[in-house]
Amino acid sequence: MVQQHVLDRAFAALSDSTRRGILERLGSGPATISELAEPFDITITGLTKHVQVLEEAGLVTTQKVGRARQCRLGTERLDDAMQWITFYQRLWERRLDGLEAYFTLTKGTEE
Repeated sequence: MVQQHVLDRAFAALSDSTRRGILERLGSGPATISELAEPFDITITGLTKHVQVLEEAGLVTTQKVGRARQCRLGTERLDDAMQWITFYQRLWERRLDGLEAYFTLTKGTEE
């Protein structure tokens, strides 16, 4: 199972709509901090803080290119989050299937 602190950072980073928007934009390819700030109507400083949260969670990587900071997706941590989500999705599906079978069985005995 995935370490809890890894998941905590990933889900905390994903809890903010601006950070999710940054990840969505980076899904189209790398971008500088300035390019990322434009559609969000946010200061460079504000966006840099969001990128730092994403970087600490392993969801984004940054690299200094000349005077600009280039951002890219870092997919490994989303894989960890998906593994966690999939585990609990399967768990709940099994429980709901069992509940459905129970109701089907009890409905048949009432008639």
